[in-house]
Amino acid sequence: MSAQDKGGIDHRLERLVFFSDAVFAIAITLLIIEVHPPHLPHGSPDAAYGQALADLIPSFFGFFISFFVIGAFWAGHHRAFGLAENYSEKLVGPNLYLLCAIVFMPFSTAFMSSNIGMLVPSVFYSLTLIAIGLLNIRLVRLATSPPVVSSDVPAAAVTLVRARGPAVVLGGACALFVAFIDPRFSQVALISIPLWQNLLRRRALRHLARP
Repeated sequence: MSAQDKGGIDHRLERLVFFSDAVFAIAITLLIIEVHPPHLPHGSPDAAYGQALADLIPSFFGFFISFFVIGAFWAGHHRAFGLAENYSEKLVGPNLYLLCAIVFMPFSTAFMSSNIGMLVPSVFYSLTLIAIGLLNIRLVRLATSPPVVSSDVPAAAVTLVRARGPAVVLGGACALFVAFIDPRFSQVALISIPLWQNLLRRRALRHLARP
């Protein structure tokens, strides 16, 4: 008997989604905790405070990038599970793997921000994003496949949700490529993620429009 036959979404599925939302929220909060406010002696000149804030620009940069990256993963998780109706034990492991990688993001971000422009931290951050992206693709596919996906969901909706997944992997790959050329500009390449999302969505729409 499906969850719909019982009169609603499977309670176990709701618990998995609620738990995931909480972990995403904690991870995104930890990003700013890693940005430590400067402590200067009382009475320090204004220029010293300004310089202390300027020294934190790499940390602020890393915070905003990772905030929107984690936000994008949460949005993808939200869209995929918005199409789900039935619980499956197959979701538990992949969902936990994704959440584990998401919680790891604040460390990867802090490591990159504290060593901005250096090769190893930039590569490490890019590889983290690629790993999360691949885990996300797997989970989204499970959540939008039988027996989890709702029987009322049209195939076009599933195609469009799945089409967004590779964007972060491609953006991370661009950042990784740039890191080996000039690591100072590695994270700048991450602005390609929305561009990849748009291209992949258009590609999916063209595919759906074919007779």
